[in-house]
Amino acid sequence: MTVIVILALVALFIGLRLYSVLGERTGHEQQPILKPADQDARVEPRVTPAPAPTATPDNSADLAYVPLAGPGVRAILAADPTFDVARFLEGAKAAYGLILEAFWKGDLPTVKPHVDPHVYDTFAAAVEQRENEGLKLDNRLVAVEQAVISEATIERSVALVTVRFEADIAAVTRNSDGQVVAGSLSDAVQTRDLWTFRRDLATRDPNWLLIETDEEA
Repeated sequence: MTVIVILALVALFIGLRLYSVLGERTGHEQQPILKPADQDARVEPRVTPAPAPTATPDNSADLAYVPLAGPGVRAILAADPTFDVARFLEGAKAAYGLILEAFWKGDLPTVKPHVDPHVYDTFAAAVEQRENEGLKLDNRLVAVEQAVISEATIERSVALVTVRFEADIAAVTRNSDGQVVAGSLSDAVQTRDLWTFRRDLATRDPNWLLIETDEEA
């Protein structure tokens, strides 16, 4: 019993000492200063991104044609909304390289499906003359620097598109012994060609046919 009384007195003494040191909470004590969180840990306000602008359906927006060809391009688009200027020019560049390389090799069967009969006859005559003279072309298409639509028209359902190609070509002519008689593979020559393609938009055939070739003056 004596021990319990002693412990109670000790507890009362400690309580009085704490009260005198800490004081009574009144609700007006200074609020603790909170340490700001690390910059990296802060939550940034959530921003809803603005919707991306809706692309216009006008496939001629890339303006890969000269201004005078604009009305013709738009007329073709009106007749065939699936016509895509960029895709057409990619196909035209592929045809340009394929037809030229086949012609240089004298590979007329590869040329024939991509050109109309008049152009084919012209190519065939040039290949025949070359062979009769015992000459071979050792040409190389280095690069197509530019391909733009220089003219476009449509009559009824038939569309005609002329593409101006600017290309670097290394040209060499060899005789029957393989000796170089003209040109150089080390010096590419810049050429400017005008190729006209035709397609009947009323048909399901998506291919364009080469109907004319010319050099830009």
